[in-house]
Amino acid sequence: MAKRIAIAACLTAAVAAPFLISGFHTFQLTQILVYAIALLGLNLLTGYSGQISLGHGAFFAIGAYVTAIMLDHAWLPYWATVPLAGLVCFAIGFAFGLPALRLEGPYLALATFALAIATPQILKHDKLESWTGGVQGIVLDKPEGPFTGLLDPDQWLYFVTLVAVIALYVAAWNLVRGRTGRALVAIRDHPLAAATMGIDTALYKTTTFGLSAMYTGVAGALGALLTGFVSPDSFTILVSINFLVGMVVGGVASIAGNFFGAAFIVILPNIAGDISDSAPWAIYGVILIVLMILMPRGIAGVVRAVAARRPST
Repeated sequence: MAKRIAIAACLTAAVAAPFLISGFHTFQLTQILVYAIALLGLNLLTGYSGQISLGHGAFFAIGAYVTAIMLDHAWLPYWATVPLAGLVCFAIGFAFGLPALRLEGPYLALATFALAIATPQILKHDKLESWTGGVQGIVLDKPEGPFTGLLDPDQWLYFVTLVAVIALYVAAWNLVRGRTGRALVAIRDHPLAAATMGIDTALYKTTTFGLSAMYTGVAGALGALLTGFVSPDSFTILVSINFLVGMVVGGVASIAGNFFGAAFIVILPNIAGDISDSAPWAIYGVILIVLMILMPRGIAGVVRAVAARRPST
């Protein structure tokens, strides 16, 4: 009962938020929701199935470019490009996951790292420049809402992203709490025992890789609509590292923790810049080290520990 009340309160606050805060803070809040989707995708892969990825920034970029290209060249409606970006990233992630079955631990991490490094360079290639815009990228118009005068573009895109977050998080929650989730945890913790029990580890791993890429691709598509611009230099390896940092800070193998992690990677750089203009990343690093020492299981782990200590009524 308490969980339902908390969820209802969070949803109410989420719906009311864009009417109570400035346009810039609405943009930031939407960005947090976008990153929460990407972190959920990474958490499904790393937190639940145990496959380490340092390359999810590549799928984020692919999702963003699918949306940008479809809007710029195919003139599809913006809402149709988001699921299309997810499908394309699912196919690429599944295809990448097949050869990656032979890699584990740091070797898989290195392979995905190479993917993140290569993707921006591929997007800049001369033969793709007519589609991707090369180093100049593609400029997009923010979608207008159907209710003229009621919601501005930032508010409308916030609600579009919020609906996507709710749908994807409910789907992920049902996935990890069901038979598939138990199979993934078994593969993560005891792969040999899982295979002995009849779990098709190859199928589960590749499908999870594709599903994880799909979530991240959807996030990239929504991120492109939010910023109104995509370019290869926007998707450096730092994007992938930020996703990994956000997942760990929020809590590995935690659904709700992704929101904390997303807020961390969106807000903390601004705070670090306010503290020190000359060395913001040093401040960022110090804060991150302190958080990892104080909260080794992430923010979600602290929340769970506090909730467990509350006396039952």
